[in-house]
Amino acid sequence: MRRPRKRPRLRRLHAAGGGGMSAVADVLRRLTVAFTEFEGRLEQTPLIRKLTRGRFEVADYRAFLVALRQQVKDGALWMSRAASNIDEEHLELRSLLMRHAVTEHRDFRLLEADYVATGGALAEIRQAEKNIGSEALSAWMFHEASRPNPFGLLGAMWIIEGLGSIKAAEWGRLVQQRLSLPDEAVRFLLYHGENDAEHIGEFEKMLDLVLPDAAVAERIVKTARVTGRLYALQIEEIAA
Repeated sequence: MRRPRKRPRLRRLHAAGGGGMSAVADVLRRLTVAFTEFEGRLEQTPLIRKLTRGRFEVADYRAFLVALRQQVKDGALWMSRAASNIDEEHLELRSLLMRHAVTEHRDFRLLEADYVATGGALAEIRQAEKNIGSEALSAWMFHEASRPNPFGLLGAMWIIEGLGSIKAAEWGRLVQQRLSLPDEAVRFLLYHGENDAEHIGEFEKMLDLVLPDAAVAERIVKTARVTGRLYALQIEEIAA
């Protein structure tokens, strides 16, 4: 199920830029490698292994929704902070980030609704604390967003948006199959599986606004790799 969905996208990214390797295409190639490493780590976490091997339970799914809510709620906040730290020479990038933050700033409500649709109490997901990985990921994202011209966060967005584009719908369908849940209980995963693919084109436009710049390219790739490590830690720390 996974391979037919992922490989065509990776081939398109490698082919970007025509015959020569443009700065954007080169960074996309390196980000694709970073994402593949990230995906491998995710597949080895206890929670995802349970999902893919058929031992997934409602308690596991609720714990997953709790962790995602914390991250998604913070997402619009760090994007807004990042936009506020972008200088006047990059106003178009600032505008793109702000629009992105506005588009997603209420997505955590979908996670709450999914949680309630599984029989969970709304107060439980709203009052839950971040796990160790979520704390580390959040601190990292806000740290990066607070830097002047935090272009490295484009790498973080690649990891997070790529996860939604490539894995969200697949996970949503698996959750439904394992737990016999209605669509109302997996709306967040199914929605992002359908819509995050559109963000990849916007992401390439963002890269084009800050490249070529060797230092920026290195920061984008490094930020992607760090974000992938911390995101995987967030999933690894989920315990039902």
